[in-house]
Amino acid sequence: MDRRSLLTLALALSVMTPGAAAAAADMHVSTLVGSDPASAIAELVMAEAYRRIGRGLVVHKLPGERTLVMANEGRMDGELYRKVGMERDYPNLMIVPVPLLTYEIVIFTRGTDFVVGGWESLRPYTIGYVRGIKIVKENTVGMKTEAVPTMEQAFQKLTMGRTDVVVGNRLAGLAAAETLKIDEVRVLAPALASFPVYHYVNKNHAALVPALVTVLQAMKADKTIEKLQKQGARAALP
Repeated sequence: MDRRSLLTLALALSVMTPGAAAAAADMHVSTLVGSDPASAIAELVMAEAYRRIGRGLVVHKLPGERTLVMANEGRMDGELYRKVGMERDYPNLMIVPVPLLTYEIVIFTRGTDFVVGGWESLRPYTIGYVRGIKIVKENTVGMKTEAVPTMEQAFQKLTMGRTDVVVGNRLAGLAAAETLKIDEVRVLAPALASFPVYHYVNKNHAALVPALVTVLQAMKADKTIEKLQKQGARAALP
């Protein structure tokens, strides 16, 4: 190695402390604030996926649309999980095309009962939901809605009579009702929507996508994802 190369290497080593090197390996990703079992599952799955490619995962919980905006702007390295197609509105996000879990949107009630015929059947009612869940916002335009930061707050408004129903993820709603010790919560059938969700990275990390696809496919094949889905669901319950 020539003298110039040795000097360059020495300079690099002098400025890269062990702590800085470790921090550089961490992926900082955002997700919605709250104790959603779906988030717990996605975090477990992606923490293991990143571990297998030599990276750490740090999850930041943010309110509302800030989670997507910050990931899109590169202030976060990615978004923990969202449905397919987010790149249409957030063009700097790249999907990692292996599903982490199935996300089911349902209607929760305490006494209000009606025949569920899709989103339009919600129109006569006041609807509580967690701000930032885009599928609910998009499908309740023009309806009476109460958007709040967390599922727990949505259920508190339901118990106070401020809303007639809560619309959101099945696992998150059941966990919130259990946490708050709310009796007589029912889930109306059928579900309003059911779809897989995926991890997204900012385009700055596009080079990681093939490796993440490979490890997630391996984790699906060896049942690791299934095991973590069960573990995350159990851990999120009180």
